[in-house]
Amino acid sequence: MLKLSRKTLLALEAVIDIAFNARPEPVQAKEITARQGVPQRYLEQVMQQLVRAGILKGVRGPRGGYRLARERRRISVGDVVRVAESIEDDEEKHVPRSELGQRIVAPFVATLQDELMTRLDSVSIEDLCQRARHAGVDAGIDTSADFTI
Repeated sequence: MLKLSRKTLLALEAVIDIAFNARPEPVQAKEITARQGVPQRYLEQVMQQLVRAGILKGVRGPRGGYRLARERRRISVGDVVRVAESIEDDEEKHVPRSELGQRIVAPFVATLQDELMTRLDSVSIEDLCQRARHAGVDAGIDTSADFTI
């Protein structure tokens, strides 16, 4: 079974979390780590790659955090996966050594990966936010007023 790496899944969850919990202030990394249950140090590596790739904007300061750099309907799942998969990993890339592996298996797997990326490019972050809303996922935003008149 083809699997996405842990970093890729984390990147997707983080981008969707930011899009789903969008509000006037940026979403702080500590909020994302609390909702996703991952160490902040691990998340920060992924977030910086997403900022460099133009998917997220980093906002500095005491109320800083992250925002989407583009509209969520203009960011595809494929965009996020490409960035996350480009992060150097300790896993060694397997290169086929046999003629069968080079001429048959590797091209077949490459075709599968191309088909998968085409499918991922057809799904936007907005699409996944809508799925989350329909599934009843809690946005984690306190909508109660913090003042009285």
